[in-house]
Amino acid sequence: MNPDLEKLQPYPFEKLRQLFVDLEAPAGKSGIALSIGEPKHPAPRFVLDALSANLDALSTYPVSRGSAKLRRAIAAWLQQRFDLPGVDPERQVLPVNGTREALFAFAQAVVDRDSDALVISPNPFYQIYEGAALLAGAQLLLVNCTEASAYQPDFDSISEDQWRQCQLLYICSPGNPTGAVLPLERLQQLVRLAREHDFIIASDECYSEIYFDETLPPPGLLQACAAMGENDYRNCVVFHSLSKRSNLPGLRSGFVAGDADILERFALYRTYHGCAMPPHHQVASVAAWQDEAHVAQNRLRYREKFEAVLSILDGHLDVAMPDAGFYLWPRTPEPATDFARRLFAEEHITVLPGSYLARDTAAGNPGDNRVRMALVADIAQCVEAARRMVGCLERMGA
Repeated sequence: MNPDLEKLQPYPFEKLRQLFVDLEAPAGKSGIALSIGEPKHPAPRFVLDALSANLDALSTYPVSRGSAKLRRAIAAWLQQRFDLPGVDPERQVLPVNGTREALFAFAQAVVDRDSDALVISPNPFYQIYEGAALLAGAQLLLVNCTEASAYQPDFDSISEDQWRQCQLLYICSPGNPTGAVLPLERLQQLVRLAREHDFIIASDECYSEIYFDETLPPPGLLQACAAMGENDYRNCVVFHSLSKRSNLPGLRSGFVAGDADILERFALYRTYHGCAMPPHHQVASVAAWQDEAHVAQNRLRYREKFEAVLSILDGHLDVAMPDAGFYLWPRTPEPATDFARRLFAEEHITVLPGSYLARDTAAGNPGDNRVRMALVADIAQCVEAARRMVGCLERMGA
């Protein structure tokens, strides 16, 4: 067996299961799960229609690079959304089966394990970054995201030697779990560092379409390159998905885009990896990427939920509106694991302790005394969860 498998930690939801193993939910209270970021809004009907209308495509093998029609739809969406002068659908776009698979596989393809490789990741983080780095044979450097840094990675803490050793930098904007958005100027600074030290930036932008001001969509890494006049997107790759944008987590549809030379090598890896997107999923994905009306409606639902929940929690819980995304990242009035157990045992509410999404560092664990709350359920359930939470907090005297 690969000895690096021993370095992997249990996934956060397995830790959560163990945390609750001796508890019973209260009778008479329905469960409300705020722990997992699985969208619960309805999938767009026109996408489901496209999916079911193309089931005859199951009789053919899909190609790893996806159909030309899908790549063109993705390229057109990128150009419109991020104000890009051009994206080559033949060389700068690669459809993937959801970004989780791609974010992991990417490290396996690009890390040179024979050269003391370093992968840098935000902390807290999507645990796939950690597993990808470790199984690629790299060291992992975690960069804390705290309130003092506006929940953005403290890139200034990275030394010149560490930048030189870096082969791959994972960033996530809007961030999971904090919702922090990296400004264009910071993205451009990272692009310059990547060019100077020849490392690759893997920008996880899966939450980019869930924001609260229609006039201020979060910027993306390719947008930062284009604003610098760098239209080859050298050293830069972005990851996008239909899971959050279009409420289609089960479709397993996303894409990778950016530096054509990097994508050429990644496409070679994926040819052997055997992970081509099913053809009827590709047709459905084209329909989803070509429509923005359902995405705007999706944002409206999240805005309504955030406004309602935050108005109820105001004065009871130390929590603020995120820049974007669908998570709240509140500070807890007691250790987060104790608070999560209390909410489950007393109110049948499930939240995720922040320390399960982060790791201990010399400066501490940035997830300590925080929980992640995903406002993915319908508004009635989110409001009910907030009211139950207030009742619990009042009984605590918080």
